[in-house]
Amino acid sequence: MKFRVIALVVAVVEALPQWRSGMLNPKLTQKLALPILSVKFRLSRFSRAVRYCLPALFLLSFAAVWLSGGWSPAIAQLPRQEIRGVWMTSNDTVIMRDRLKVQDAISQLKRLNFNTIYPVVWNSGYALYPSPTAQQAGIQPFIFKGLEGQDILADVIDQGHRQGLLVIPWFEFGFMAPPTSELVLNHPGWLTQKRDGNQTSISAAGEVMWLNPFHPEVQQFITDLVVELVTQYSADGVQFDDHTSLPNEFGYDSYTIALYKKEMKKDPPASPTDAAWVRWRADKITAFMTKLNQAVKAQKPNAIFSVSPNYYDFAYRLHLQDWLAWVRQNVVDELVIQVYRPNLQSFLEQISLPEVQEVQKKIPTGIGILTGLRNSPVPMRQIQSQVRAAQEKNLGVSFFYYESLWDYAPEAVSDRQSGFQALFPYPALRTALQ
Repeated sequence: MKFRVIALVVAVVEALPQWRSGMLNPKLTQKLALPILSVKFRLSRFSRAVRYCLPALFLLSFAAVWLSGGWSPAIAQLPRQEIRGVWMTSNDTVIMRDRLKVQDAISQLKRLNFNTIYPVVWNSGYALYPSPTAQQAGIQPFIFKGLEGQDILADVIDQGHRQGLLVIPWFEFGFMAPPTSELVLNHPGWLTQKRDGNQTSISAAGEVMWLNPFHPEVQQFITDLVVELVTQYSADGVQFDDHTSLPNEFGYDSYTIALYKKEMKKDPPASPTDAAWVRWRADKITAFMTKLNQAVKAQKPNAIFSVSPNYYDFAYRLHLQDWLAWVRQNVVDELVIQVYRPNLQSFLEQISLPEVQEVQKKIPTGIGILTGLRNSPVPMRQIQSQVRAAQEKNLGVSFFYYESLWDYAPEAVSDRQSGFQALFPYPALRTALQ
């Protein structure tokens, strides 16, 4: 009998750290159950006098947990701190412009235990909120408003906060803009180019041009946009995408060549993949992001400075986006890595990389998961397998994008929502930076 009691005590001690974190391992739960059942069975064979000892044992256990600081309210599972987000894109405009649809969308997200919304605010060279900075730059021929004339971003933030969700506006296009946008047409001196003089590239958004991230006027414009947003709105932070970068073929414009010559005393290498040339340009973008972070924090110290890049090797080598350096230099408060791929093994390889493990020890880290496109729906079983793989590594998730959660999906809406409910059965509370 005494050996089974000892086994029960040992199992409880092993379980305490996981119990306190709200993440009790099922195998450990089974380990706990066996000695408990064994003790119960043995007790039934002893006299009533022995069972009188149980209240005393309970009180002793209670006191031990209390004194160890391990007591917490008795609920089914303690809330876990993790990112459970969704991007609201330009494809979600029909929803975001309608107050009632926004209310319904956020209520659904709250019910399904999401905790973060990333609404788009910078897309195709236009600010999707009333922006004096964009107006003054002569790039905004319209003001983006809701059906009732309301400020769409203010409405999303307000309704999100009422439901207890964080709202982090998303600068989706970064330095990228379409050739037909007023931004490109009215500011040709802000653009960069390839070595052959070509100024365009093909992206998921079609043919685009790139603002020169090394040009002081471009840097000031982007800074003014971001600071304007964090001061005008009660958002919880701001997020930058994989397009706050530059494809490595670019940087051969006259301004950048002159700057490189001044600093390095030679012409830029002919090869865009030259290691030193990649490093020089990536370091310049890192320096800008550092200053941008400082500008944001000067206005709102608690703002979450979030970045959602591609996996590191791609981001650095092909887009000069050294996000690992940004994290190491305390520029980034939150990282959501885009891993949009259908193959589970490939997905697992990306989320298991050493840099992911390094970052998640320092800041909240999540994985961007594709829930579908209008012409390419993603089945719920794929989404669930990827989310569970991320959860097993203690990583959060964010979904691209809202409408494809259940409106553009191969399953019925109710089945789709039940699938997300199964992934997030309990709340995961998040708070802004303290």
